[in-house]
Amino acid sequence: MVEPITIALVIFVIIAAIAILITGIRIVKPYEQAIYVLLGTYKRTLNPGFNYVFPLISEVTKLDLRTQVLEVPSQEVITKDNSPTHVDAIIYIKVIDPKKAYFEVTNYRSATVYLAQTTLRAIIGDMELDDVLSSREKINLRLRDTLDEATDKWGVRAEAVEIREVDPAPKVKQAMEEQTSSERLRRAAILRADGEKRAAILSAEGSKRARILQAEGVRQSKVVEAEGERLAIILQSQGEAQKLRILSVGAAPLDSKALTVLSMQTMQSLGESASTKWIIPFEVTKVLEGMSEYMGIGRQTPAREVTDQKDIEAAVGHPEDILGPIPSHAELRAELKQLEVDMGKEIKESEAVGETGRLKNIE
Repeated sequence: MVEPITIALVIFVIIAAIAILITGIRIVKPYEQAIYVLLGTYKRTLNPGFNYVFPLISEVTKLDLRTQVLEVPSQEVITKDNSPTHVDAIIYIKVIDPKKAYFEVTNYRSATVYLAQTTLRAIIGDMELDDVLSSREKINLRLRDTLDEATDKWGVRAEAVEIREVDPAPKVKQAMEEQTSSERLRRAAILRADGEKRAAILSAEGSKRARILQAEGVRQSKVVEAEGERLAIILQSQGEAQKLRILSVGAAPLDSKALTVLSMQTMQSLGESASTKWIIPFEVTKVLEGMSEYMGIGRQTPAREVTDQKDIEAAVGHPEDILGPIPSHAELRAELKQLEVDMGKEIKESEAVGETGRLKNIE
């Protein structure tokens, strides 16, 4: 019969063997890979999933293959123009070769951060403060290229580097604020002066244009007035000529007796006037002689009266030769309308020339 102590020992050995065998099981997550080392010798890289290694004598180290975010602590850096500045950054890295990341460097995270600090200090030390503030993208690219080249032998890739904050020293910041304020005041003064210049140009151009239009209006009004006076003089002269022709036609058939009667009537009207001084444009003796002849001792009247139209034309001339062409009302209106059209064209041309000159002055 087997003793209870022996049974218990066997059970213990079985349990211990099972426990030892279980320790050889390694479960690797999907975003990880593991380094399998047996008795100090690298055997292989364990892929995600179920893996079994020799228990007790095996060493398995898991490495995260996801992108990792590392923070570069803020540090004071002296720029090329001797301006102290505090700078920090953020690094995005990823393990692409677990074997190198485990065997080539003690701690790839710390090594990457320290390398980023020294590289950042060297890059910013070669730049002036204004360039550091305005060229962050350039600094990011230089830092990423340097880190990527250095960490490649560690099996780590620097995916991105971002400068998070550039903080100059308080005195430098105050000087920068004063410089910015002065620059803004200078720009404001330039803009104000430019605005006043443009306003003065536009005002002068407007005054010039107003004077041109006023002068053009005066010129056109004088032209219209002169044209009206010319037409009035022409019409008045033609009317006077027509009046004289009518008087000539009416006086042609009168004999000496009729002229004597008209002269007597004229003398009578002069006698009725209140004036004491007379100016007579003909010889009085001739008038008196005509009156005496009319009263009984007069001369013989013409044997024939001038009543025929041909005799009248022969005496005073043809009407068209005396008066000339008389423009009708429609012709006068057409001439004035054409004058207005011509003046309108001249106004448009002067406005176009003035606008061109104003644009040149503004430019």
